[in-house]
Amino acid sequence: MKIYTKSGDTGETSLWGGSRVKKSHPRVSAYGTLDEANSVLGLALSFLPVSEKTILARLNRIQNELFVVGSELATQAGTKTTIVLIEEDAIVQMEKEIDEMELTLEPLKNFILPSGSSTGSALHLARTVIRRAERECVDLKFSTGEDVRPEVIRYLNRLSDYLFVMARNVNHVLKQTETKWIPLKKS
Repeated sequence: MKIYTKSGDTGETSLWGGSRVKKSHPRVSAYGTLDEANSVLGLALSFLPVSEKTILARLNRIQNELFVVGSELATQAGTKTTIVLIEEDAIVQMEKEIDEMELTLEPLKNFILPSGSSTGSALHLARTVIRRAERECVDLKFSTGEDVRPEVIRYLNRLSDYLFVMARNVNHVLKQTETKWIPLKKS
């Protein structure tokens, strides 16, 4: 199989199930943004020392879960498939891990700037891309009336929280200082 099919040369793509939509369709934007976030997570992983096995395993799981969510978004409504869907247990797992990571962190008293280690900074970037994907899924559901399961929106909302805490955790583990946001004073 060749990587290029030429079927998208006219600005359309196929959803799983066969229907063709414009590449600018909100559904395509949403799963494309998940692909972007997944790529940023790959970048974060490339910076992470291999000794950080727990963090590596968690990020690998999240990358796989993003493929699951992206596959669901790339499937036209009403198509019978055998794809596994993100369910509540994935959200509960993230919440459990957020709580575990927060136990090792200094409680936040200030906003912090996205910074720190290369891994931490890449995780902050992934977090912002996930927030965009969440907004696109909300828009897909409420502006176009297309079906987006509530679990997908909850998953993405929780994932951005998860990545924020993980960025802080990674910076803590790698002994990188968080940069506090200091509001400018009026002169």
